[in-house]
Order: sequence, then structure tokens, then C-alpha cells
Amino acid sequence: MTSAAVEILGLGLGILGWVGVILACGLPMWQVSAFIDVNIVVAQTIWEGLWMSCVVQSTGQMQCKVYDSILALPAEVQVGRALTVLVALLGLVALMVTVVGAQCTNCIRPGKMKSRIVIAGGTIYILCGILVLVPLCWFANIVISDFYNPAVRSSQKREMGAALYIGWAATALLLFGGCLICCCSCSQRNETSFPVKYSAPRRPTSNGEYDKKNYV
Repeated sequence: MTSAAVEILGLGLGILGWVGVILACGLPMWQVSAFIDVNIVVAQTIWEGLWMSCVVQSTGQMQCKVYDSILALPAEVQVGRALTVLVALLGLVALMVTVVGAQCTNCIRPGKMKSRIVIAGGTIYILCGILVLVPLCWFANIVISDFYNPAVRSSQKREMGAALYIGWAATALLLFGGCLICCCSCSQRNETSFPVKYSAPRRPTSNGEYDKKNYV
């Protein structure tokens, strides 16, 4: 019962991480305007994401524009798009695989195959967490490098947006949830592997009948 609860907890964390990746993928706040030096008071704030860029006016109005060309985008944006979409699809696959092999479902009879399916689902969640780290860390490295680069003008410097922090939180949930699912399945597999019992052969007694003590 305890292993089933841990498995459900890991599945829940994996689902939350998967939703967080989808949210981070759609948000346009991967990098935002940096208010430094003479840029402290400005009339607008610029948000840049994977799919669009937005300009937020000081009055509260916001205008967003989808990127016109895909091939003209920087390499980090193209890789970020590809990996976040891939992680979103793999997260759905991991969800279905884990549910099929979970202890709380009866899609497959309990046994080694059921445990292997759950381990596969947990492994896919861990893979999702590793893949989504690539664009997040890439964007963060570019933002930090440009921020401290004196050759970049103050008006062009950016800071890390909320989408990066949401993505890192989703990554932690995916990794932790996948590890819980895998560890729970491995422990369940060890518990179900019972040792082979030896049964002594029944020997007849002197009167031709079998001894009653040989019966279980």
C-alpha cells in the first residue's frame, strides 16, 4: 500500500511538471527588459519568448506579435521550440505508460512486465526533465552573458523572465517524480520475487499409506 501511494505521488509530480513545461513553452516571458542605468524609467517593457514578443505599455496595454520567420530565428529559440514541444509529447506518452502499469490500475496483471512498464514511464519523465533543461540553461547563459557584456547597449540588455523559473520548477518536478516512480517500481519488484519453496516428496509408510505429516 505504501509503494502504491509513493507511485501515485510520483505520477502526480510528473503531471505537474509536464503542465509546467507546457506553460513555460507558451509564455512570452523567457527574457524581459532590464531596467538599468538610464533605462530605469521607461514607457514600455519588452517580453520575448519562443513564439512571440510582446510590448507592455506603462498604461497596461499589451501588444504581442508572432515571429514572422522560423528560419530567421536565433538557434536557441529554434532549439527551445523543438525540445519543449518534444517534451510535451513525451510527457503525454509517459503519463499513458505509467497509468497502464500503475498498481492502482488493472490494465496488466501484476508481475515483472507491469513493473517494467512503470519503470519505462518513470524513465521517460526523467528524460523529459533532462531535455527541457537544455533550452532553459541556454537562454539563461545568453541573458547573463549579454547582461555583463559591456559591448551590449543598456537598452538591449535583458533579464531572465518568469518562464525560465517556471521551467526550472517543472524540471525539478519531472526529475523527482520520475525517480519516485522508478524507485517504487524497483522495490515492488523485489517484494514480489518470493523464494522458491521446497516440498518434500510423500513417502509411503509400512502399511502402504502415505504419512499424514507430508500433507500441507
